[in-house]
Amino acid sequence: MHPQDITAAAIEAALRDKLSPTQLEVIDESGLHAGHVGANGTGFGTHFRLRIASPLFTGTSRIGQHRLVYDALQAFIDAGLHALAIEVLNTPKQ
Repeated sequence: MHPQDITAAAIEAALRDKLSPTQLEVIDESGLHAGHVGANGTGFGTHFRLRIASPLFTGTSRIGQHRLVYDALQAFIDAGLHALAIEVLNTPKQ
């Protein structure tokens, strides 16, 4: 994977494949972090916010939920994803 492959759509596809979310929103906030550490100067592909609910989160601690997300996105992190704000959404089963 290359830095240019880090897009909201690619992250969404990886999360849908690995975590089967019932709710998912991926937002590229890289443009808000221009000049910050980890920004790549392009305004995209480094800083993301995601809102997610997954049946795999049921009975799992917040730390465990975040680990599942990070594990699903490890290839993106290795390619230059610098910051990820994770908002776990509650579902009736959680």
